[in-house]
Amino acid sequence: MEIAVTQSTVSWQAAHAATEAAVRHAEKIGVKINVAVSDAAGNLVAFLRMPGAFPQSIQIALDKAYTAGGFGFPTADWMSMIGHSEAMKLGFSAQPRLIVFGGGLPIRVGGTLAGGIGVSGASEQQDEACARAGLAAIGADSPL
Repeated sequence: MEIAVTQSTVSWQAAHAATEAAVRHAEKIGVKINVAVSDAAGNLVAFLRMPGAFPQSIQIALDKAYTAGGFGFPTADWMSMIGHSEAMKLGFSAQPRLIVFGGGLPIRVGGTLAGGIGVSGASEQQDEACARAGLAAIGADSPL
């Protein structure tokens, strides 16, 4: 019987580089964002807020990273994963910190889950593009 197991986690260096790359992408496309990186348990590793980004989006960015890192798939995929079950839609959407719209992506390295990145402050598509820039900057696997 194993008593302890080794788990992969995103390093602070990679988390910092991912948040910076996401913000740099936001600058290029002319939006202001909040970006968070968490480990797979949802614990915050790095966070950046651009001046002028919506303060209400701070918690949303944190929760997108928490959701994507904890479940291991993009937050935009939640509704398709649930299917047509109204009970599932209501049940999951009522869970604290669970985000069911785009902007949160898992951080995987060689297929192994290491955390999540969450971006909030622009449209879902722009948030996700910024998150993808963060993943690309650290060489993480790109979610489909």
